[in-house]
Amino acid sequence: MLINLSDVLSEQHRPVDVTVPFEMEMISLKSGEYPIIRKEPVHVIVTHQKKKELHIQAESEVVIRIPCDRCLEDVEWKFSVDFTKYVDLGSSDAELKEGFDESDFIDGVRLDVDKMLFREILTGWPTKVLCSEDCKGICNICGQNLNTGTCNCEDTGLDPRMSVVRDLFQNFKEV
Repeated sequence: MLINLSDVLSEQHRPVDVTVPFEMEMISLKSGEYPIIRKEPVHVIVTHQKKKELHIQAESEVVIRIPCDRCLEDVEWKFSVDFTKYVDLGSSDAELKEGFDESDFIDGVRLDVDKMLFREILTGWPTKVLCSEDCKGICNICGQNLNTGTCNCEDTGLDPRMSVVRDLFQNFKEV
């Protein structure tokens, strides 16, 4: 969704206070595509500070389906997006002053709400997603989800790098 900022940037500097829909249906990253399950409309307030400096506030709530890192079951992850940005349209992102944010989501007099929210979701993306704290994961051999059942596979998955330590213990058993 694009918001026209010409009123804020005009001589009258009228603030923009709108609620717009979040139009993205999918978050696409190198690691995969993650569907957006639920999304609230985005409340955006843009006010003029001085010269070409803008103050942008936005808030919304988005729920994204992300697979569990251990068992690969889908987890609904809620992102409460509530942020404030200070941008200076008079300078490029390469010459940002301290306290200002990048403004690559503003093109001329249009603010791209989806691009701005995507960056905030990406910033808040979890490093590890678990369906529960005690998730058992999947079997290394057959792929059985160990949260829903057990498998009859032998646990021969000893780390070969530990063979020296294992041999050391076996040598002490013989004595």
